[in-house]
Amino acid sequence: MKVIYYDCFSGISGDMNLGAMIDLGVKKEYLINELSKLNLQDEFSIKVNRGGIKGITGTKVNVILHNNSENKHCHRNLNDIRDIIYNSDLNEDVKKLSMDIFMKVARAESKVHGKELKEVHFHEVGAIDSIIDIVGAAICANFLKVDKVLFSPLELGKGFIKCAHGTLPVPAPATWEILKDIPVKLGNIPFEATTPTGAAIAVTLADEFQDKCEFVVKKIGYGIGSNNKGDIPNVLRVVLGCIDIKKELYIMECNIDDMSSEMYPYVMDVLFEKGAIDVYLTSIFMKKGRPGIMISILYEHEFEDEIKNTLFKETSTIGIRKYKIDRFCLNRETINLKTTYGNINVKKSYLNDGNVKYKPEYEDMKRVSKSEGIPLIQLYDYITKLLKNV
Repeated sequence: MKVIYYDCFSGISGDMNLGAMIDLGVKKEYLINELSKLNLQDEFSIKVNRGGIKGITGTKVNVILHNNSENKHCHRNLNDIRDIIYNSDLNEDVKKLSMDIFMKVARAESKVHGKELKEVHFHEVGAIDSIIDIVGAAICANFLKVDKVLFSPLELGKGFIKCAHGTLPVPAPATWEILKDIPVKLGNIPFEATTPTGAAIAVTLADEFQDKCEFVVKKIGYGIGSNNKGDIPNVLRVVLGCIDIKKELYIMECNIDDMSSEMYPYVMDVLFEKGAIDVYLTSIFMKKGRPGIMISILYEHEFEDEIKNTLFKETSTIGIRKYKIDRFCLNRETINLKTTYGNINVKKSYLNDGNVKYKPEYEDMKRVSKSEGIPLIQLYDYITKLLKNV
């Protein structure tokens, strides 16, 4: 599985992200050509340079404004931005991702200033450089097409900033609003390390925020920021890597003592339809000595939401737990065994040393048993003898 890990030890901003993406392998010509589809070429140009800061070399991206366009269009509202994006020739995935990021900022600004979305006139987010940062982030994410995006906790910084609303404390109120329920760090950087735009990009792109990640590193990119205060380099480090998806297996469980036993076979069928690898029931005794059932589901992480929602919708449970596990399996394949009664599928499992196990598929055996009028146990004995000669 192809992953990107954002190491935000010095925060994240829109221009730092673009620099890191180019440094990681997105061609600047491709990015500039895609951004031209916004039909805003008369308002800006992009300057990309290699540079260094406190011993780290990376890529710096600057949005150069033309003809005082910042003052001309700084009050674009959400509808203006939506029109620019959806009237462009960008592909639909990029359009949707761009608007998802903008909506994170829009909702935060609406909440902070106590206005409805349609009433909010964005200043920083409506400015041309923020449009380029956000749409550029969507273009780069679409280009790289990774399976998973991981972020470290975000460093927010400290101090004060001047903006259209006056002098505000760091983090800005909109940044706080965007980052609700997200792991963050404060005060290691003496300036605004994570901007509202950077926060919105992170929250929209991230599949997970975590400190510890296990993957094989393939490439590293550095996006250079604009602030050189303090001892910590103002750079965004982004790592392209690979994870063995087979390791990402989880067990989800819940305990139930108030549901009819007639429901369980149906629930199990639905869980398999939603992506469960295995589902099993265990008889347990719960508090006050009440007998109950524990439902256990083995699954890959990508199916977690579907499985969780199924348990809440289709059972009486009000709480679920999960934990990550490792699983060890024999190599396996299915062979088609010719018999007197027709073909029967047999699962063949084997170790590296050549030791082999065979198991006839139950549904095939049941079908033959019924159609031929042979007791199932007798059919198993017959198949077992045939397999000794395979």
